[in-house]
Amino acid sequence: MKSLCFSPRTASLSISRQSNSPSLSSTARRRFSQSAIEQTIDAAASIITKWDAETSAYARVTSLFHESKREAMQFIKSVNELQDIMHLLVSDQDSGSEKFSQAQRLMQIAMKRLQKEFYQILSTNRADLDPESVSTRSSRTSTSMSDYDDDGSPDDEIRTAGDSITELEDVSSTAMSDLKLIADCMIASGYAKECIRVYKIIRKSIIDEAIYKLGIEKLSSSQVNKMDWDILDLKIKKWLDAEKISFRTLFKGERILCDHVFSSSDSIKESCFAEISKEGATLLFGFPELVAKAKKSPMEKMFRILDMYTAISEDWQEIETIFAFESVSAVRLQAINSLVRLSESVLSLLTDFESTIHKDSSKAMTPGGGLHRLTMYSMDYLTLLADYGNILTDIISDWPPPAKSSLPESFFDSPVSEDSPRPAISVRIAWLILVLLCKLDCKSKHYKDVSLSYLFLANNLQHVISKVHASNLMYLLGEEWIKKHEARVRQLAANYERLAWGQVFASLPENPTASMTGGKAKERFMKFTSSFEDAYSKQCSCVVPDLKLRDEIKASIETKVVAVYREFYDMHKSTVGEESSEKLFVRFSPEDVGNYLSELFIATVSSGSSSKSSSTSSHHHRYMRSLLRA
Repeated sequence: MKSLCFSPRTASLSISRQSNSPSLSSTARRRFSQSAIEQTIDAAASIITKWDAETSAYARVTSLFHESKREAMQFIKSVNELQDIMHLLVSDQDSGSEKFSQAQRLMQIAMKRLQKEFYQILSTNRADLDPESVSTRSSRTSTSMSDYDDDGSPDDEIRTAGDSITELEDVSSTAMSDLKLIADCMIASGYAKECIRVYKIIRKSIIDEAIYKLGIEKLSSSQVNKMDWDILDLKIKKWLDAEKISFRTLFKGERILCDHVFSSSDSIKESCFAEISKEGATLLFGFPELVAKAKKSPMEKMFRILDMYTAISEDWQEIETIFAFESVSAVRLQAINSLVRLSESVLSLLTDFESTIHKDSSKAMTPGGGLHRLTMYSMDYLTLLADYGNILTDIISDWPPPAKSSLPESFFDSPVSEDSPRPAISVRIAWLILVLLCKLDCKSKHYKDVSLSYLFLANNLQHVISKVHASNLMYLLGEEWIKKHEARVRQLAANYERLAWGQVFASLPENPTASMTGGKAKERFMKFTSSFEDAYSKQCSCVVPDLKLRDEIKASIETKVVAVYREFYDMHKSTVGEESSEKLFVRFSPEDVGNYLSELFIATVSSGSSSKSSSTSSHHHRYMRSLLRA
């Protein structure tokens, strides 16, 4: 026999069931005469048998709660009173009487009816009880049995919790209220098992279907490893969308619905939510761990790993709240495991990235001292990493600082100092750029022309600074870092200028307007012509992709050459002799020199161009992939 409970109400035959083992006082017992018991049973029989689907064709095809809310309330009230009568008969040791048997039969019919109604409401309101609708109305006032007056009349105002509630929310609210009424009644009557079984079957199917439609599927580690990156990347994108929907609507809405419908029993609402959501949530959080373990190249994998880490960490508070029950602790554990695996993968990929720079052994130099592919790839990579500054700070906060032994001591005069108070992410980014600059310094030594090696370093360092300026790297490295490296660019440019154009500068007199003989003037003109032609022939193929740096170098050379040469030219051109002699010794006018210099540094080369065309970008990306695979 189902467990029943009983305690006296304050009016008529309405008895509240607050205790699991109630007892009646003698006064309460006297209140119930035999005729009152018979009247209560007869009244209950009248409405319960009316809705007996086994004896009434009307009851088989009609929903009680949909047809008449007033009658549905009366049905619930009659069942509650019938249960109270059964408790009374049991307490009077009259459980073998005909009245008790009749009440028991009616109770079984009523429970079948309520189970049917429960199923119909859940089934027909799938759209209105979807987790998004439920989570939308989560801040609304929940409807409970107390929202109805003693006559079973629903309070009209419960159907709206303000003018802002939409019609859809109203339907959802009504369905949730009806489900709660039925669940409370069935649980109090000892039929919780039947109620829970229906709820779990229908609601789990909704969650499982939603997870499937979101593109979440069960995969093994070997399956993920064998996937082409394009396929895996698509699955990660789907997962990122699914994660947002799952925790902002799907699981949140299901938790709200469970808590509302089974608010009378903490153990039941926990059990229902766990069985409905545990499998789907565990499957959802298992995918990032598989991706973290997959063997893919750093360039392809890093940013998706960071995206997944960001998604979980940003929703962590929501995850802990929704899955707070001990019975779903496995979901929280899986989420934590995924975060740990993802963070380990990030650290590993950063190490691989640094190793890739160290291992770059290409000796082919960039024509014209332009940008090296390693510089472009590395800075593109670091620029994207900087967009994840807060997440990376969380991941690498406990990571040991980089070891300096692999780089020359002369490089350690900046933010990587052990005494630096800068955040770990700033130190790590500064370190990776330092590793890159050291590698470029080694590569510059492959140029036979020393001046070109300085131009190469100036160009590549300027590209690094430009990338820092135009990205979040600026906030991680700071103004001091930028100023220091800008000064370094000016120094490198000055060294290039001195070595590449020094002979031209030296060919001009310190005092261009000082008087001199015609022979001396001819000699100076010839020396200038020779040195200028030689320097120009060597430097005309050089490139400076950065417009600002290009203009600065040009302006400096023009100031030291054109201005001085113009004064010398104006003062001594006439002293070289007749027109034929002038053409022989004076090959360039100041305007000629200026025009030649204006054409410098703008030649384009395949790997040194500053163009951001897709072909160039994909070229140096393929280059780095080949290094990573090697």
